[in-house]
Amino acid sequence: MTPADQSIIKRVARQIREFLKTLILALLLFFGINLATARVRVEGSSMNPSLHDGQFVILNRLAYRWSEPERGDIIVFRFPLDPDRRFIKRVIGLSGDVISVVNGQVQVNGVPLVEPYISEPPRYSSSWTVEPGKIFVLGDNRNNSSDSQAWGGLGEEQIIGKAIIVYWPLQELGFIPHYDLSVSAQQ
Repeated sequence: MTPADQSIIKRVARQIREFLKTLILALLLFFGINLATARVRVEGSSMNPSLHDGQFVILNRLAYRWSEPERGDIIVFRFPLDPDRRFIKRVIGLSGDVISVVNGQVQVNGVPLVEPYISEPPRYSSSWTVEPGKIFVLGDNRNNSSDSQAWGGLGEEQIIGKAIIVYWPLQELGFIPHYDLSVSAQQ
């Protein structure tokens, strides 16, 4: 084998090594990103006006690994009545809370929530106590949403992640606003 042939073999081997390094790095990034995030398409109008049918959002899958859901978070979860379906709703009540809807006003433990994000006040009235290990979720389009007021509390183990960014369509690209619905801050 001539020195020119050896040089070509070394160059090809170096290029293959660099390609494999790049491929391994790309795969690690891909799996790391998919472990920490998910992408979901909003279906339906239950979250209008905050989120719209056809938008794509990025979820933080690790948001609740070391912390608990907070009132005001928008989450994606497995629908309790059909775990193959994914729903997106806003967290309103936490374990032990008493949620009431009176005259179109949502209250948590007797404190009315300030909700600038809803499409219109709810046309229903009722009261619910959130069971231990569960949360209470409502769509922002209160009168056109299948949510906890219809099927009860949501087990925290059913949460897939916290919605953080709208990434499609591009003209709506941006962070999803978080509203602080802490009851103690409003008293």
